[in-house]
Amino acid sequence: MKDALRGKTAVVTGGTRGIGRAIALEFAERGADLLLTYRGNEAAAEECRRLLSAYDVRAEFLRGDAADPAHAEAALARAKEAFGHADILVNNAGITRDKLLLRMSAADFDEIIRADLSGAFYMTRAFAPLMTKRRAGRIVNIASVVGLRGNPGQVNYAAAKAGLIGMTLATAKELGSRGITVNAVAPGYIATDMTEGLPAAQKAAMTEAISLKRAGTPTDVAKAVAFFASDDASYITGQVLCVDGGIIL
Repeated sequence: MKDALRGKTAVVTGGTRGIGRAIALEFAERGADLLLTYRGNEAAAEECRRLLSAYDVRAEFLRGDAADPAHAEAALARAKEAFGHADILVNNAGITRDKLLLRMSAADFDEIIRADLSGAFYMTRAFAPLMTKRRAGRIVNIASVVGLRGNPGQVNYAAAKAGLIGMTLATAKELGSRGITVNAVAPGYIATDMTEGLPAAQKAAMTEAISLKRAGTPTDVAKAVAFFASDDASYITGQVLCVDGGIIL
């Protein structure tokens, strides 16, 4: 699969940590140039820059808040300036603010919707015209099995990810005639910084519920994203691929 994406440019939001970083490295392995956005962790961005320096690709970085529509326009401008185009958009940026419903404030709910759902809308709206002009493009949204099955303490996150799945289906129908595919990858329990802080008992219970009896890795998710971004998936759109080890069964 080396060089399978050579000559392509990929934009990955939240691209310097966890799943986003794994996606960036998988794309770099396949030869894609990169624009990675991140919210504010400069140390993570520098580490990602160091890792990507081992590959024969160009990597640009842009700091900004995915919940701000101006950030999407800034990302579009940077992609045009650096590469002239964007072939792949991965809407990965997201945060969590887990609380039980009766303890969840309006701010807790709204913050997740803005970051995890509105941010993907802003980026898709910004980059779709650029892809439309070229009559080609790949958009991959990072959803979650929580958006399909729900999860206690994650009303806000489940709502955002379910909305992202709905947005995937609608945009796939709208953009298909322009040569643009839109798909979603729905990870299950993935071992990342975000899940590392969970109580040991909770992690053990989730692992037990997984058919494969292990947590997934960011690379497991990245390979699924790379498939949707590749020519191998050129006749696949509007699909949701669960990368969850069978937890949703």
